[in-house]
Amino acid sequence: MSQGYSIELYFDPALENQVLKAWNVLARRQISTQLIEIESRPHITLFSSPFFDPSKIENIVKNFSSKQESLPLSFGSIGSLPSDDNVLFLAPTPTLSLLQFHSQLFDAMKKEGIEIAEEHRPDTWIPYCPVADEVPKTRMGEAFTVLRDLKLPVAGYATEIALVEYPPVREAFSFVLGNTVEP
Repeated sequence: MSQGYSIELYFDPALENQVLKAWNVLARRQISTQLIEIESRPHITLFSSPFFDPSKIENIVKNFSSKQESLPLSFGSIGSLPSDDNVLFLAPTPTLSLLQFHSQLFDAMKKEGIEIAEEHRPDTWIPYCPVADEVPKTRMGEAFTVLRDLKLPVAGYATEIALVEYPPVREAFSFVLGNTVEP
């Protein structure tokens, strides 16, 4: 049974591979394998909720994505969320284009009556790309050191937007940004 849905921004293959490198280094060192085990894909979560109606969201995302272009991204720093999940992430530079993309999607969803949780509203949203989840507290320092050794910044493009159901992670649908061709 699904516990929730998230709308995620996916990357071009080169940027996705850079993030996967971080996942694999942390897995080889047996620090965190959670993202690999749940078969997640490198992403930035735009919105998350246990209450999304996938059929209603699909039309909103499809229409929105057709009017967008690939979005340049640069991950230049690492961070951790203040939660018990011990999440480590790569932080994208919060460019105006990224913030506007998120805000415009928020407006499109709000217009259709979709409720968005406080942490995903434009004035409180923190964009990040998870690279480790459930890191043991005793290994957080080591994990930061491993991530610091990555050649940052890594840059590329967000090229696709998807609705993902979890757990387990299962893509409900995805659309290439700027693609107006029917599949």
